[in-house]
Amino acid sequence: MSNYLEKYRNIGIAAHIDAGKTTVTERILFYTGVSHKIGEVHEGEATMDWMEQERERGITITSAATTCTWKNHQINIIDTPGHVDFTIEVGRSLRVLDGVVAVFCGVGGVQPQSETVWRQASRYKVPRIIFVNKLDRIGADFFKVLDDVNLKLKGNAVAMQIPVGQSDEFKSIIDILKGQMALFSEEDRGLTVKWVDVPEEYKDQLQELKSKIVEKAAELDDSLAERFLNEEEISVDEIKAALRKGTIERKITLAFCGTAFKNKGVQLLLDAVTDYLPSPLDIAAVEGMVPGTDVVEQRSAKLDEPFSGLIFKLMTDPFVGSLNFIRVYSGRITSGSYVYNATKGSKERVSRLLKMHANKKEEISELRAGDIGAIVGIKDATTGDTLCDENHPIILEKIDVPPPVISTSIEPKNKSDYEKLTLSLRKMMQEDPSFHFSYDKETNQTVISGMGELHLEIIVDRLKREHKIDVAQGRLQVAFKETIQKPVEIEGKYIKQTGGRGQYGHVWLKLEPLSRGKGYEFENKIVGGSIPREFIPAVEKGLDEAKNTGVLGGYPTVDFKAVLFDGSYHDVDSSELAFKMAASMAFKSGMAQADPVLLEPIMKVEVETPEEYMGDVMGDLNSRRGRILGMDSKIGNSVITSEVPLAEMFGYATQLRSMSKGRATYSMEFECYREVSKSAQEQLLKK
Repeated sequence: MSNYLEKYRNIGIAAHIDAGKTTVTERILFYTGVSHKIGEVHEGEATMDWMEQERERGITITSAATTCTWKNHQINIIDTPGHVDFTIEVGRSLRVLDGVVAVFCGVGGVQPQSETVWRQASRYKVPRIIFVNKLDRIGADFFKVLDDVNLKLKGNAVAMQIPVGQSDEFKSIIDILKGQMALFSEEDRGLTVKWVDVPEEYKDQLQELKSKIVEKAAELDDSLAERFLNEEEISVDEIKAALRKGTIERKITLAFCGTAFKNKGVQLLLDAVTDYLPSPLDIAAVEGMVPGTDVVEQRSAKLDEPFSGLIFKLMTDPFVGSLNFIRVYSGRITSGSYVYNATKGSKERVSRLLKMHANKKEEISELRAGDIGAIVGIKDATTGDTLCDENHPIILEKIDVPPPVISTSIEPKNKSDYEKLTLSLRKMMQEDPSFHFSYDKETNQTVISGMGELHLEIIVDRLKREHKIDVAQGRLQVAFKETIQKPVEIEGKYIKQTGGRGQYGHVWLKLEPLSRGKGYEFENKIVGGSIPREFIPAVEKGLDEAKNTGVLGGYPTVDFKAVLFDGSYHDVDSSELAFKMAASMAFKSGMAQADPVLLEPIMKVEVETPEEYMGDVMGDLNSRRGRILGMDSKIGNSVITSEVPLAEMFGYATQLRSMSKGRATYSMEFECYREVSKSAQEQLLKK
């Protein structure tokens, strides 16, 4: 019954920006017959980059899903963004994928966003293979990239191919296990692959690398290990089976090569996807909690199991309304049926089911275990919600959403657009959980927050184009946070007599610092009846609201624990409002005594610069309160890795261009929140 799943591959294409992910995906669509014309990124015609903003900038902004067939295997592909501002798109795609093709630039090797993607794949336990792209570029080196992967990512990468010719002389690829060289036809853009004998000068290298592969296979399979030690012959099929097992168990990463733009290597990469990456049957059963209990249940990729699936992306379509992208883990779902949203506790009707090809839609009657598709008709859902059978409820692991690090105020130029603006921003926030917006009552401004300058730029651009709202944008601001450094015990009393019935709320709280990244915790330690049980939620609500405005600069307070351990009440005058106010007053007073400190977002910045500008670049990073982590050489350039506060990075692109006469480049990604030094804190709070 589940045999069809053996031929399923749910994969993602992921990498650092400009490594060629979308170009690889476009070639996959061409070779599998989905598209009959290759869409080029630089011409703004890539099928998977369907948004206007993507085509103009030549970058992927939103992850796009598609389905194709290769050698009787159905391959569901998600092409993910490479720019750090859209990391959430990669994270939520990896959460629902079974395998990843990690694309590396043959010149750039391991870059900052490659490390982020690799970490995310490890977090979600996703097996991966490597495709080293752009081997036709000057300075490209397949084996150096693999050394880079093993050194920086601990990837245990093993070369499965040998590139023939280097840089602009790169012309073909040798398959090490096959022992033959592939020639790619220029006439049909690589559709025809012809296998020929390996040139004499590569035969020694071929033997050496093949023996390494056999050795790796023997390490992964005990029965092969014995035969290997006895120097017995091991067949290619047996080697492949061992390598597949090792890939699925994430003990090894098989590496392939080519140049997608010149139509070489992607055809063999498709073979590798079907040969080595897992089907839904090879992945461990997904685990989840039964709602309202601590009971853990599993769901296997079988049709006879109760239906369960995870919504990993929302998209608003002008023609069909809200699209909910779902990965089905067990059972099946049919159009017209009802499903249970276990996260929200609501029942929803599925009006239509769609198979997506970028922004094109194909209506289907059902989605089965292992499928990735879209549902029309679900109203009350957000990213990370679990849909399931109402009689067998389960809540699957949610999707990690990074906190916004930068914000700006916006205001519609036309006053009549205020209501429309709120509706549009709400839709965008549903689609993109890493984007937030709020209304600042003090300044009467709408504040939007996101992962970086480009992220907010795209949001503003989409408001203008898609939603026809022209907005004026304010100055960019960093999303600071506040925390405490020492524990305090504090009393909060709210007593008000107004002639009639008064107000009485009295709490004792202990505020304790937590380690960085822990957020906020509330614990009720009231024993006996010093505060009636019905007022405890009011105390929690009071704290929840108060922590959003800290005592230093009015920033949200994080990484602390509030313990309610005592208090008192009045039989007549006590109310929820009184206890909410008492908790809020205790928090404000306690914060001031708990040695509050400002936290700021720290960015990992990697600058690649010609050596003659290295001193200037390092001096400038130091002047921005940066900390140099290391230096490396890469084809005549120096690569400087550092950590710099985001507050100091505004306008850096212009400054770097000026310092290096336009020859240096940089990339930046969010690293963590860290305490601000006393002197810097004084300066920041004065601004």
